[in-house]
This record gives sequence, C-alpha cells and structure tokens, in this order.
Amino acid sequence: MSQASDRQRSRRLQAAAAAGVLTAGLALGGCTGTPSPPVPSSSSPSPAPSSSAGSSAPASGTQAPGGDAGTAAGNLPQLVENLSPSVVTIFTQSGLGSGVVYSADGLILTNEHVIRGATTVEVGFADGQRVEGTVKASDAVTDLALVQAKRTGLPKPTYQTNLPKVGEGALVLGSPLGFENTATAGIISGLHRSIPGSASNSLSLVDLIQTDAPISPGNSGGAVINMRGEVIGISEAYIPPSAGAVSLGFAIPAATAVDVAEELLASGTAKHAYLGLTPGELTAQIADQLGIQGGSGVVVLAADTDGPAGRAGIRPGDVLQSMEGVELTTPEKLLAELRKRNPGDTVGFKVKRGDQSLDIKVDLTDRPATNTTR
Repeated sequence: MSQASDRQRSRRLQAAAAAGVLTAGLALGGCTGTPSPPVPSSSSPSPAPSSSAGSSAPASGTQAPGGDAGTAAGNLPQLVENLSPSVVTIFTQSGLGSGVVYSADGLILTNEHVIRGATTVEVGFADGQRVEGTVKASDAVTDLALVQAKRTGLPKPTYQTNLPKVGEGALVLGSPLGFENTATAGIISGLHRSIPGSASNSLSLVDLIQTDAPISPGNSGGAVINMRGEVIGISEAYIPPSAGAVSLGFAIPAATAVDVAEELLASGTAKHAYLGLTPGELTAQIADQLGIQGGSGVVVLAADTDGPAGRAGIRPGDVLQSMEGVELTTPEKLLAELRKRNPGDTVGFKVKRGDQSLDIKVDLTDRPATNTTR
C-alpha cells in the first residue's frame, strides 16, 4: 500500500473514530470558574482564593514522621498532623493545585498540568508561609513535575514504592477548590486502573491507583497516604457525580512518581518507550469499514512511517490484538503496556489486517520530545 493510500485510510479512520467520541472529552487544564468537569475529569487546578486559609500546622525541618513507631497505624488525626507540613498548595496565574515535598531543600513534586505554561509559581505551606517557586522540570507523559521552592528544612515524607492492597485505608491531602490543608478519607478501591476514553487526550491516565477518598479540582499533585503515613500516590483525576460516579478518584503510584522524579532530577527529562502510532477504539463503525467481523483489539488510526511501528510494517487500519501475549482491548491498555517498556526493547504484536493474521516485531525507541503519537 502506498503512503498516499495510507494517509487516505488514516483520515477516514480518524474521522470514524472522532464520530464515536463522547462530546464531554477530557480536561487537564486549569479551571477558570466553578468546576463542572467533563467525564472523566482531571483534578485540575482550582481558582485561587483571594486570601490564604493556611492552618497553623508546623513545617519543621525534620523528616516527616510518616510511619512513626510512636503513632498507631490508622490514627487519622495524628496522620494528618504528621503529614500536613509535607503537602503544599501551588498557586499559578490560572489557578491552584497541590504538591508534596520531595526533598528537604525545597523540591516539590506535583502534576505537570498544575504548572503547565508557568515558569514561576507561589508555594503555600501548612504554617501559612508562601514562597516563590521555580518550575525545575516536567513530564507530560506521566503528568509529573518538580518545583523548586525557596525554602529549606522541609519534612520529606516516606514514599512507599510498593503498591498498596485493595481495601487498605487511604487519606488524600491537598487543596480541593482552594480549601487548603484539606484531608479526605477512604480506601484503596483498585489497582492498575486506566480511565476509558482518555487515550485520545492524554497519555497519563493509565496504570493508576483507584480510591474512594474524595478527590476534587485543586487536589491535583497532592498526596495519597496509607495508614502508616507513607505516600502511596499523587492525586491525579476523578470522575464526577454528574457522570453517575460515586467517589471514583485516581492517583499516580508512588513508584512511578519516584522513578520519573529521579529521571527529571538527573537529566531534566524522562525517557519513555515510543511506538509511533495513534491508537483508537475498535468501534462497530470502524470494524465495518475494515471488514472485520467480531473480535477485539486496538485499531491503528495513523502510523508514523519513520517511527518504530511504521518501519516494522504496521499500517493504518491494522488491528493490534495483543502485545507480548497481553490482550489489547482498549487504547488505554496499549498505553499501559507501553509504560512498562523501555526504549530499545523489542516487542511482538499479533496483528489482524483484513483476513490476515500477522506477527510483527517492533523495536521501540525513545519518545521524541514533541511527538503526539504513542
């Protein structure tokens, strides 16, 4: 098939995919009024209040006592008191979000969408102090960023890089809707969650921790902690009640956050495996257009001819059925599997092309900085 034919097929497929997309869509930007987020929605920056509502909780220069042997696990007031000095509010020109102390010298971990478009921010602490912060590095793929605050002697919490268990207690600390130093409680509801329909707008909403501890706009970048006072996740998104949801919140696992933060510290960027295609849901309309009867998979809406998938022979209209033996049921599942791979890895795909079944090996590369394909 010629490149011109590939482009024509790609345009037809993308038009068919767009016709089936929910009009609500996904938002990862700042809210400018009372949030009424789409489905699913990021816990994006909330409008900044006119004055600080900081509490008097101290921000000592010692290690945060998360996991303190003197505190009984599950003592919620004590956990909140211990961890509040390690959770901050980040103010930008477009609104506010939350962040978590990453090092005692003022380094703060937050979401990329909280600081997007900003080079300087204001960082508010639980004791009421506000200082200038500089955006040090960010990674849109995982929606994580580092901010350097002009304050030292901060209490760094313990980041637990082992996944929690479903049913464990969870606390969310942050600044929802501008209410600084807010705590909400619940349990871990699920692991390895991907938000359906998010792949067309964001690469970040895959392989998340699910919790029923309420998460709202402004919680973005804040801490999800366990009953030992350890940070187990960074608040990322929620699905609102208007979608029929009841307490569906999502967080980036601490292991992912720490890995990306260390890469950002080392080089200013984070490396991600790159496939070089645009995945789409295999809708009935697209399946009919491709002449496919039954089955599941991820349809290739477009493929970069110079990218790994294109060089391996994957074309628009191909249906990726599995990757290294893992069934691919949604675009988000493909992104979650890619997240586990590294540049330089070779992965095998089962591919359906019309009435053919193909086995195609792809050599993954490092993701180009400006590329929007997967």
